Amino acid sequence: MKVLLLAHTPEPEKVIATAAKLCYSSSDISSLKDGLTEEKTAEFVNMLAAIGHESVMEHVSFTFGIEGISRACSHQLVRHRIASYSQKSQRYVNENGFDFITPPAIEALPEAKAEFDRQMAALTESYNKIADLLTESHKQQFIAEGMDEKTAASKARKMANEDARFLLPNACETKIVVTMNVRSLFNFFQHRCCNRAQWEIRAVADEMLRLCCEVAPNVFGRSGPSCVMTGRCPEGKMTCGKMKEVEVEIQGAEKWVS
Repeated sequence: MKVLLLAHTPEPEKVIATAAKLCYSSSDISSLKDGLTEEKTAEFVNMLAAIGHESVMEHVSFTFGIEGISRACSHQLVRHRIASYSQKSQRYVNENGFDFITPPAIEALPEAKAEFDRQMAALTESYNKIADLLTESHKQQFIAEGMDEKTAASKARKMANEDARFLLPNACETKIVVTMNVRSLFNFFQHRCCNRAQWEIRAVADEMLRLCCEVAPNVFGRSGPSCVMTGRCPEGKMTCGKMKEVEVEIQGAEKWVS
């Protein structure tokens, strides 16, 4: 799994401080940044985070490139609706010999790993066979309609991919570009950095949070699962029971800073 920070709003903390300053000032917009030193910006942003004034956080966004994750993981990711996504298409990309993600629990159990690999190999073989059969069928149809062979073959393969992808498993590797504003990231981290989140998306969320902290440490200094952000666990009887340990790990760990 790899997570890259592709882009973010320039001077994110100063943008947030400027937007917030407007709410409490009669100054004209062009002069709002005046006096916003690094120290004062940090102080202002920390105050906003402490009181939960999150609307001003929406003016800043972060764009991530994520690869080496499963379709099971990306399906959870896109459930976070206030975001923008661009994902590798299984319709336009030929998945012949597709890569797949093996869960650690399966990897650690030789018998389970052997069975998992057998099933992936069988699905790969079936995908290729069905795609080839569909490609030939579509190609002959296009040629009969007067299309030249080269164009017919290219168009036929794309149509074959569209239906052959129904065989692809949740384990199939995918790539995705994600853009979220800071407020959406707060919500994302609350849910996905939690110990009860699925292991793969939790790993993605942890790395995204680490990258955000490198750029805007004052904004994301209180970010993490709900127990860290709000001081309580919303999971009820399903809690992991490790709220104090999680808080110490995230708030005190050097992994959140470069």
